[in-house]
Amino acid sequence: MSGSVNVATGRQYLAIPGPSVVPDQVLQAMHRPSPNIYAGALVEMTAGLIPDLRRVARTDHHAAIYISNGHGAWEAALQNTLQPGDLVLVPSSGQFAIGWSEMAQGLGIETKVLDFGTSAPWDMARVAEALAADTAHRIKAVLGVHVDTSSSIRNDIAGLRRLLDEAGHPALLMVDCIASLGCERFEMDTWGVDVMVSASQKGLMMPPGISFVFFNDKAAAARRALPRVSRYWDWEPRANPQEFYQYFGGTAPTHHLYGLRAALDMIHGEGIENTWNRHVHLAETIWAACEAWGADGPLRMNVADRPIRSHAVTALDIGAPDGTRLRSWVEQNMGLTLGIGLGMAPSGSPDWHGYFRLGHMGHVNGQMVMGLLGGIEAGLTALDIPHGGGALEAATKVLAGR
Repeated sequence: MSGSVNVATGRQYLAIPGPSVVPDQVLQAMHRPSPNIYAGALVEMTAGLIPDLRRVARTDHHAAIYISNGHGAWEAALQNTLQPGDLVLVPSSGQFAIGWSEMAQGLGIETKVLDFGTSAPWDMARVAEALAADTAHRIKAVLGVHVDTSSSIRNDIAGLRRLLDEAGHPALLMVDCIASLGCERFEMDTWGVDVMVSASQKGLMMPPGISFVFFNDKAAAARRALPRVSRYWDWEPRANPQEFYQYFGGTAPTHHLYGLRAALDMIHGEGIENTWNRHVHLAETIWAACEAWGADGPLRMNVADRPIRSHAVTALDIGAPDGTRLRSWVEQNMGLTLGIGLGMAPSGSPDWHGYFRLGHMGHVNGQMVMGLLGGIEAGLTALDIPHGGGALEAATKVLAGR
């Protein structure tokens, strides 16, 4: 039989870094008629979501739910803490830090961006210098992205808090955990984070559509000091509702709430520490294969140093046009969708076609990861893209703990 037979028929595997795979339990929980939004089961269930969300965020403080994607959570965090003319410091290691800074600029907030490129984490010495130079404490907040989904860099949030404390700087520490919540170890209260934003479509294993802002009492005080707060983005009624509709600023995202209940049950059933450890082990399995392929070929991981690699997403460079060729081949012939390269080269540039990303976040297990790696190996072979051997064997050994 010809080796060119298409074997894409069957259940597709979306291996992009969000939206992630939605578990059957979540899909089944959402597959129901529209519920009453004024009384009954939905209203009773929603109050129980808040403490379980706080457990994932590792905080005893406040939580607000928004009907939006992660960009909405960015804006909510800014609207509740800052006003036009305020200054924020943004250490950047990828496209999403830049995006958050641009949103702040659109709200009239001044930004000081420390751009460390797309292959390196924050240079803590430079961040410390910027804080020390701000003797008038004009900087009102530091915006940090825990895992930048574009570059796959994992930044040191606890270290950023230490810099603020050592400088005696009162700025709020605001953190984007959109790609990391439920995947990476994150300790909001222990690490001294004042505001954290996240969304449903990655580690929380949900369709896109709802986002979350967690905030402590210091951030709540900043909101109360503002002369005005957007009625829709205001987190106060959402975190302390007197009526059910106030959780959401209006009509509830009904079916998402049922899905979220199922997703949180899965996370807490596994145990958050076990969830973090699973992501570490599966990431190391993927890295073993990528390192083997790259030993005799053009493939390289964007992040060379293991301690700063994300355990939820891996960004890769294989050279143009082979990134796009590989993605197209595995999708058309294997039913496997890989993520596009994002922010690593200008859109429309020929170099853009050299990058791709692997999402390994949320509802992912060993056989899914081995299927992902096997699909990539088939694509590399079919397209005659040079690559080192033994990748699947290397991944197998890591997965098996050998």
